[in-house]
Amino acid sequence: MSRKHIGLIYTGGTVGMTRTAQGYAPMPDFESFLARLLESQDASLPRYTLHAYESPIDSSNATPQDWQRIGRDIAARYNDYDGFVILHGTDTMAYTAAALSFMLQGVRKPVIMTGSQIPLSAPNSDAPHNLVTALQLAASEEVNEVTIYFNGRLLRGNRATKVSITALDAFDSPNYPWLAEAGTQMRFDMQALLPRADKERFELPDYDDALVVPLRFVPGLPVRAVQALLDLGPQAVILQCYGAGNIPDRDPGFLELLGRAHAGGVVLVACSQSPQGKVSIGTYAAGAGMTAAGVIGASDMGFEAIFAKLHHLFALGMPADVVRKKFLCNLSGELTD
Repeated sequence: MSRKHIGLIYTGGTVGMTRTAQGYAPMPDFESFLARLLESQDASLPRYTLHAYESPIDSSNATPQDWQRIGRDIAARYNDYDGFVILHGTDTMAYTAAALSFMLQGVRKPVIMTGSQIPLSAPNSDAPHNLVTALQLAASEEVNEVTIYFNGRLLRGNRATKVSITALDAFDSPNYPWLAEAGTQMRFDMQALLPRADKERFELPDYDDALVVPLRFVPGLPVRAVQALLDLGPQAVILQCYGAGNIPDRDPGFLELLGRAHAGGVVLVACSQSPQGKVSIGTYAAGAGMTAAGVIGASDMGFEAIFAKLHHLFALGMPADVVRKKFLCNLSGELTD
């Protein structure tokens, strides 16, 4: 039986950098360096074809239009490969993974995002392990969704978040089990993995300049700061609340502002500043007025998934009332029903 063929898309990130006098910069010979590394590995690795972006994306500069480009690149090559590995910078990898999960709904092949904390060319780099294992996972039969593989952990892409700047365990999924864990063998959690869909349901709209903004509540936040944010004319505001979804209620101006924003067509979504747990607005009296103001809870979705999902729904051209309803639907495993 012939080896599987993987599409390896290099979009940018630390994995393809080298140290210069001005700091890390893209390696001029990344393709040949990568080829030498993979040629030295076990012959059981799948075949791959590299598609490297001419201008690598520094992930801290990534935009929704970059998500769109990557999603469309995968869709355009979907029938050419058995699976995909996307090399990406770690800073916003979780945002891109979440967005890809909404664009590539029902994907019936592995899409594995990975990268590294240390450049491939540096001593003691974590890149070789992440890359080799990602290629092996991209050839697996078990994975039929968008994921992140990093340092022994396979995570659902729209459940992942970056948890460390320096540790090799850079990513975790606080509200969902790991899909697989590497050891002497790869141990898959078949209950956690998405089942293989009957058919693909790709959605690849134009990711325009929808304005989705976060508002993080802190003690003593003045009402005028919230008003200034709403004066920007956002389509959606993600309210980063305390605990299970609480905001200050001593000043009635907060809820009045939110109610007016909702009436004006702004989608208001409440999530928690705590990374683990489920939002349940109204659990405490301090959050009881939020539902009346039109705020919807994000359940156990992470911030990156919330942000990407709102962008995706607006890109589909949905009006605010439809976005509010669709947001509460589980599209690709990003929330618990």
